Amino acid sequence: MAMKFLGKLETGMSQMMPESAPRVMQRIIQLSLLHGMSPVSPIGFVHLGSYTAKLGDISEGYHYEKLARSLIDKVGSRESAGEVIAFGASIRSYVEPLQATLEYHNEGYAAAMASGDVIQAALNIVIGNGLFFFAGVNLQTTRDKCAESINFMHERKMLIFMTQLKCFQHSVFKLIGIDEKPKDVSAEEEKILTTNKSVMRTYNYQKAYTSFMFRLYDDSKDYAEKYLDCIGNTWPNLFAAHAFQAFHMGLISFWLARKSREQRWYERGERSKLALKKWAESSKWTFENKWYLLEAEESYCNNNFEVAKLFYEKAISSAKEHKFVHEEALAYELAGYFYVELRDTDKAMEYFLLAHEKYHEWGAFGKCDSLFKNISQSDVLPQEARGSLSSELTIIWSRRSFCKTCKFAGKKDMTGLKERK
Repeated sequence: MAMKFLGKLETGMSQMMPESAPRVMQRIIQLSLLHGMSPVSPIGFVHLGSYTAKLGDISEGYHYEKLARSLIDKVGSRESAGEVIAFGASIRSYVEPLQATLEYHNEGYAAAMASGDVIQAALNIVIGNGLFFFAGVNLQTTRDKCAESINFMHERKMLIFMTQLKCFQHSVFKLIGIDEKPKDVSAEEEKILTTNKSVMRTYNYQKAYTSFMFRLYDDSKDYAEKYLDCIGNTWPNLFAAHAFQAFHMGLISFWLARKSREQRWYERGERSKLALKKWAESSKWTFENKWYLLEAEESYCNNNFEVAKLFYEKAISSAKEHKFVHEEALAYELAGYFYVELRDTDKAMEYFLLAHEKYHEWGAFGKCDSLFKNISQSDVLPQEARGSLSSELTIIWSRRSFCKTCKFAGKKDMTGLKERK
């Protein structure tokens, strides 16, 4: 009975009192070693793996995750399978190709529902939605999955999870080009957004990310600062989202460092780069391109342009090889801004066009529109380069029949570009 109580307590403590959650895990393992394994024992070991991985030892954390998985069958009960899979698959996402881990959370959802554990089913849903996005799944598919997931939470009055998903949904809307806030935000949801640290972290990260993607400097800085203020008192577990938050915060930080010349942003970016470099050691497939792109952005900050060129190319190649179309697009775009700085307008134009093509492939039609407007109309370009590059972009994009749904014909314009070069 005590073990069952501790098992139920672990997840709640992880979210509400993260500093105390490891004590619950420790007690579960102690009782398991003293009295033998029980159906709750896998929960203790998977959380030990999750905490260990978050402290930096991915290999050891993965070892405990595999132990927890094996115990599910040995104890003769799958009542903890939903929770073990939810937290265990998050560790696996730091070892295995990210795209290969998507199915795990469907398995976790099914196992949790079979045992009547709606909370763990919901957790698998929330994590799974994030993985769809981070893996670069087509945004229209991700949008539909998110809508179904929000409906699941709404029907069961799971307001915290629902509020987190609505933060995520708004980012998907923006990228697709549906510029509207999720509807029906209740007073309870508004309260959660201002009091729950985990939700606040999600909200501020999503706002910082979309501000960065749409090149809104002041908003990026504001939400990045708010995000950094609330990351210290959230889940002690390691989730895949943590790596992607570090990645995007690193990119934002290097951008802010170049604009503001504030050392703190450069230092923040460097910490993110080192984190991604370490994670790339455990999963080259998932993290190599992200590490390379942060290396490129740091070299850009340091005016080490030849090294930056090398890392932009490596980031693009790695993202393409490992099937991250959205990050291939982002690497092309950031490299384009870099070449604008070098006044290599031909190279910049080529990369902006390739970024547009990959964003379109992802389904980010709103981002395609924003990229076109940003390059052709804003002061992102030096005065002497703006006229020629803007006119070239206008000609090429007009040939693609640019419209609200961002449908355009063929890829022949890239051939024409290469011929002109």
